[in-house]
Amino acid sequence: MEKDILFSQAIKAGHRIYYVDVKKNRKDEMYLSITESKKLISGDPDMPQINYEKHKIFIYREDFQKFRTCLKEAMNFIEKNQGEADSRQEKDGEIKIDLEF
Repeated sequence: MEKDILFSQAIKAGHRIYYVDVKKNRKDEMYLSITESKKLISGDPDMPQINYEKHKIFIYREDFQKFRTCLKEAMNFIEKNQGEADSRQEKDGEIKIDLEF
């Protein structure tokens, strides 16, 4: 575990894993780090090459309310126009997290 991670949770979602971490910067201020990790398989099927593509975003405390409002509105828009999605089936040992804003 990285020394600057104060809290960490993983969300397994199909071929992706989302990591939600609380970190602290040099000024001792906490912020949210969200990482999407996607497994990529390429090459020969007998000797596949496995790589992970990662994307990160950082959300700072002063932006939490704006981010929370925007995310909630976007999710409500999708559910209104396409309905709620069926939940993914969990495998043993996986953690499913419901986010509520």
